[in-house]
Amino acid sequence: MGEKSKMSEINKIARIYCRVSTEEQDLSRQLGLKKWAELRGFYVAKVYAEKASGRHADRPQLLEMIKDLQAGEIVIAESMDRLSRLPLVEAEALIAQINNRGARLLLPEVLDLPAVKAAEDSMESIVFKSIQDLLLKILLKSASDDYEMRRSRQAAGISRAKSEGKQFGRRISQKRIDDVISCRKQGLSISRTAKILECSEATVKRICKLVADGKYSVSKV
Repeated sequence: MGEKSKMSEINKIARIYCRVSTEEQDLSRQLGLKKWAELRGFYVAKVYAEKASGRHADRPQLLEMIKDLQAGEIVIAESMDRLSRLPLVEAEALIAQINNRGARLLLPEVLDLPAVKAAEDSMESIVFKSIQDLLLKILLKSASDDYEMRRSRQAAGISRAKSEGKQFGRRISQKRIDDVISCRKQGLSISRTAKILECSEATVKRICKLVADGKYSVSKV
């Protein structure tokens, strides 16, 4: 193997970024990217994995990865929404940080156009870069729009459920309901009831309202 070929292999370095939001599945599937990369000849310098919202740019592992990046390295993520769900302008700024470090982004089977071996300023290189930049912008916009759509649907679902009288939050125990109503029937104030039962005044008020509205009932003796 020639000296140039050896250098090419040495420089094929990847850093893998994995993310799930706290309510999603675990990271095991994304961590399989390490094997995927190694099978394709990459040396994986490090895997950065965290549970955080893609809507936040200040994720600890993401920031650490960007800081560690060296020129010529590749950032691998399972999909664009794993890397970012930020609004388009902020998402583009995030990608710019990666590019400014001299690295590039690779999304398996999505954003992985053939490397151009010609000179950087060749026409072929310019065309490929333009196509890649356009595809990247589409993916960034799609990830952001998908996040907004999910939030909109979730809000609509909650609003609909509330209008149908469905309750949200932690279920209140029957004993707690009985104790609150018993204290109130004895003429104790909301603050006194809360202190005796070691709960918040908001909880006492909520229970009283739910019972008054017929959504909860007191146990029959």
